[in-house]
Amino acid sequence: MNRFLYVLSILIALAGISLQAEETEMSRRIGIEPLDHGLALVNPQMGWTMHFYSNIITNYGSKLAPHDTLDDFPGLSCAYLRVPWSFLEPEEGRFNWSLLDTPAQRWIDKGKQIALRISSTESWMRWATPEWVYKAGAKGYNFSVGKGVDEDGPFWEPDYKDPIFLEKLDKFLSVMAKRYDGNPNVAFIDIGSFGVWGEGHTLASSRLPFDYETHKIHVDLYCKHFKKTLLAISDDFAGHNKQGRHFPITDYALSKGVTLRDDSICVQPPPRSWYHTEMAQEFWPKLPVILEHEHYGPSKKKNAWGDGSLLLRAVEEYHASYMSIHWWPRILLEENRTIIERINQRMGYRIQLKKINFPTQIRLGETFTITSTWANAGVAPCYPGGFIAYTLKNEHDGIVAVLCDESFDVRDLSVGPPGETPTKTLISTLAVALKTYGYAPHTLPGTYTLYVSVGKRDGTPVIALPHVNEDGHRRYKLGTIELLSAN
Repeated sequence: MNRFLYVLSILIALAGISLQAEETEMSRRIGIEPLDHGLALVNPQMGWTMHFYSNIITNYGSKLAPHDTLDDFPGLSCAYLRVPWSFLEPEEGRFNWSLLDTPAQRWIDKGKQIALRISSTESWMRWATPEWVYKAGAKGYNFSVGKGVDEDGPFWEPDYKDPIFLEKLDKFLSVMAKRYDGNPNVAFIDIGSFGVWGEGHTLASSRLPFDYETHKIHVDLYCKHFKKTLLAISDDFAGHNKQGRHFPITDYALSKGVTLRDDSICVQPPPRSWYHTEMAQEFWPKLPVILEHEHYGPSKKKNAWGDGSLLLRAVEEYHASYMSIHWWPRILLEENRTIIERINQRMGYRIQLKKINFPTQIRLGETFTITSTWANAGVAPCYPGGFIAYTLKNEHDGIVAVLCDESFDVRDLSVGPPGETPTKTLISTLAVALKTYGYAPHTLPGTYTLYVSVGKRDGTPVIALPHVNEDGHRRYKLGTIELLSAN
C-alpha cells in the first residue's frame, strides 16, 4: 500500500473512531431515583384547615398574635372562618366584612387560602339569622337544645323555606358572592344556611324534619351565586347517622359540582366514629372531600379520639383532601404530632417522581427523550392537575429553556393503598428549539442545570413535590446537561 493510501486509511479509521465516540457520548444517559423527603406539602385543593372562628369567634384563633399564622403546623393550607350571618350583616345592607378580612389577610399574605361558612342557626345565641330578618316577617321557631321546638326556648331557628327568610338570604349571598366567588384566595365555601351550626340538620335545634325540596332550595341558592368557587355540602343534609351511598340531596349536590364535607369525625366513640364513607365514594374521584373532626378536647373526654389513628383511618376511608384543626392548634399539634405527620404522607395528593433518565448531552434544535416514572402517593387525585416541565438554567439561575410535555396530566395518576401506589412511565420527546425555527435569545451552547416541575401547560410550576433541591419556585434540580451547537 503506498503512503497516500495508508494515510487515507488511517484518517478514515480515525474518523470512524471519532464518530463512534461522539455517538457514545451523545447516547450517555443518567438515571436518578429521587427519594421522598417525608415532609408535609402545601398544595392547591388540599391540606389542614385551621378553625380561626368556630361559630363562637373566640374559638380558636383568639390566642394567636396578629403575626402568628401557625407556620410551624405542617401542612396547614387554609384558615377556616365560620360565623353566624348576624355577625356579618347586623343591619340590613350594612356589612361587617372586616371580621373576615382581618384574619384572612394574615394567611393570604403567607400564600395560604381561607374557607368560609356562614350559619343561620346556632345553639348558643338567639339571633344567628339577623333579628332584622325576623322583624321583617320571617317565620321560625323558638327552641331549646335537647328539647326541640319550645315556645319559651331561648334560641330561634328560621323556617328554612320561608319566603321572607329566603329573600333576605338571597340578597346577602349576592353581596357575599361579589367578594368571594372566583376569588383565588378562597379554597371553598360551605352551604351553611341550613341547619344548626350550618351542618344541615336540626338535631340540636328544632328537631323538625325538612324535606328534599327545602334542602334543594339552599343548594340552588348557593349555586346561583357561587359559580366559580368550590362549594361543599354537609353529609348531615342526608341525615346525621343514615348510612348509604346515595341520597337525593347529596346526589343532587354532586350533580351541581358541590363537594362533600363531613363534620362528624370522632364525635362518638368507636364503632360509630363516622357514618358516611360510602357517600364519599361518589365524591372523591371528582372533587376534594373535606373532613372536620370533633372539638379535640370533648372528643378525648368521650373516648372518641383514641390514639389519633382513627383520624388517619378516616382520611384513608374518605379519600380526604382537607382535614380540620378543630381545637387550640398548638395543643392539637403537640399531642398528636406523630399522627399528623403520618396523615401528611397520605392526605390529598402527593406527586412523586420515582425515577428519571435523561441524556448528558443534547444538540440545539434536535429532539431527545427524557423517561420519567411518576406516582401519586396520596389518597385523592391531584384535582388541579398539572403537566411535566423541564427547565434549563445557567449558572446565574437564568432560564435558558422551558420544555413542557402536554401529553400527560398528573390528574390521571391513580391512587392506591399505602405502599401500593400505581406508577406511570412517561417518555417525553423534546427539543431546545426546532431546526426550522429561531432560538430564544441567549440559547447558546454550554452546560446547564436541568430542573423538573409540575404545573401549567406553559411550564409555570404549581405543585410542590416531596423532593429536595427545590429552587424556591417549585422546580427541582436533577443534574446537568451539555447543550451542543447545531450541526
